[in-house]
Amino acid sequence: MDKSKYGLIFILPALIGTFIFIIIPIFCSFALSFTEWDLLNNIKFIGLENYKNILTEPDFIQILVNTFVYAISTTIFAVIIPLLIASILNTKIRGSEVFKTVYFLPFITPAVVIAIVWSWIFDPNIGGINMLFKTHLNWLFDTHLAMPVLIFVSVWKLIGYNIVLFLTGFSTINQNVYEAAKIDGAGVNETFFEITLPLLKSTTYFVTLVTLISSFQVFDLIYVMTSGGPNNSTNVIVYSIYKYAFEYFDIGKSCALAYILFVIILVLAIFQRKISSLLSK
Repeated sequence: MDKSKYGLIFILPALIGTFIFIIIPIFCSFALSFTEWDLLNNIKFIGLENYKNILTEPDFIQILVNTFVYAISTTIFAVIIPLLIASILNTKIRGSEVFKTVYFLPFITPAVVIAIVWSWIFDPNIGGINMLFKTHLNWLFDTHLAMPVLIFVSVWKLIGYNIVLFLTGFSTINQNVYEAAKIDGAGVNETFFEITLPLLKSTTYFVTLVTLISSFQVFDLIYVMTSGGPNNSTNVIVYSIYKYAFEYFDIGKSCALAYILFVIILVLAIFQRKISSLLSK
């Protein structure tokens, strides 16, 4: 038997799973976005009505703004902070391996567990934050504080994974470049901005893109910690998709909102790619 046929046999289970659980649902959900269906009655084709209703709803702008604020803020901090920490750990400081493990632990911890623990920490009555700083703030029940808390928790969770990615990028840099810069009298700042950052451009682009996409898809932290509140201040697109589908039983509108999110992420990815291409010239 031809070797290519053996390869096809080995990957066939994965291909079947991908087709059944990814490809088919993609086409079905896209078709459902043009329908009205509550999981019980017959499916009714309504064209672009779901898209029109979503885009004209009063809460949609707030949900969209919340999503962008959360995603962009999380991405900025979850890229800059790990980059700085990775650059320090790359100097082979004492105990760097321990620090890598400690930073990575939050990423492998289930998001629901993290959300529950941080909800206790930010609890206005028994939370450790209020006790530590001797304040009486309703962190998760204040429209001005709930979103910053979610961003903080998300960044804290992502730091370890992004540190590993940046350390991988550091390992690809030829150390002779740093030795030459040191001989030429380059300081720490000059070395970082003139050598490290340009050579980490591809890694930084990858980390930024992955973090941005995952931030637009946040659900578990918001579901457990705030449920989109208070007063819709932390409601984001993915949480709204869940509410449309499993609280309002409006499957068509849920699918339509999912594809609106898909278009937003696609446009941002293309835009980020264009920016990266311009900066690399």
